[in-house]
Amino acid sequence: MNRAFSRKKDKTWMHTPEALSKHYIPYNAKFLGSTEVEQPKGTEVVRDAVRKLKFARHIKKSEGQKIPKVELQISIYGVKILEPKTKEVQHNCQLHRISFCADDKTDKRIFTFICKDSESNKHLCYVFDSEKCAEEITLTIGQAFDLAYRKFLESGGKDVETRKQIAGLQKRIQDLETENMELKNKVQDLENQLRTTQVSTSPAGSVTPKSPSTDIFDMIPFSPISHQSSIPTRNGTQPPPVPSRSTEIKRDLFGAEPFDPFNCGAGDFPPDIQSKLDEMQRQRWRGSKWD
Repeated sequence: MNRAFSRKKDKTWMHTPEALSKHYIPYNAKFLGSTEVEQPKGTEVVRDAVRKLKFARHIKKSEGQKIPKVELQISIYGVKILEPKTKEVQHNCQLHRISFCADDKTDKRIFTFICKDSESNKHLCYVFDSEKCAEEITLTIGQAFDLAYRKFLESGGKDVETRKQIAGLQKRIQDLETENMELKNKVQDLENQLRTTQVSTSPAGSVTPKSPSTDIFDMIPFSPISHQSSIPTRNGTQPPPVPSRSTEIKRDLFGAEPFDPFNCGAGDFPPDIQSKLDEMQRQRWRGSKWD
């Protein structure tokens, strides 16, 4: 292992200061992972971490798992580790928390750095595999350190505090975005459960009531057992109720009951008139019988 950066005044760097101070330098690499180390720096510390993560990589490879690819964004504010397609930030290593950076001279694809975790305050060693850019990435991180140190001297330390505040806000934004995504997933799960519950609780053999059939004139056929008030008209209103027949005897203008010759007694008329009334009564009875 070899330490990658030093602050020499005559050092020739690969990138312009504006590229690292106003933007960032992107690199693609394979991420072997991170592991906790006891010391914030040291060649032996890094070598043990690389050996440990390489062994874990061989086990995962034998199980058919591929090494995940990541995108590194290097600037004077730190090193961001992102998912290449979605650009989701997986790790945000602030520059002032990085204490050691090195590339492996025996394996030129491997480079690593040690960073102090902002939450647990533990020192973590991040190990990467890049077939062509391992040394270049290490030098770019060294250049970012050099520019950040010069800005620190020029601002009298104020710039570092500003970067810390910005880094804290960025971390807070990242946490809120993660929380928002988790809430969205929970809401989606609840909606799916609600749909499943509604489908499972609906009656299995439910039949939609059919509207009564109509004839060729769009009229509802008469049924003696159906109640007229239960059939709505075409405009949705109920028909007026059928007036019931009154059993009360109607009287004329003078309060007298109407005359009915068939309801009179037999002794009220002469014999000849009574015989004619009886004949009329028999004819009336025959007619009602045949009806």
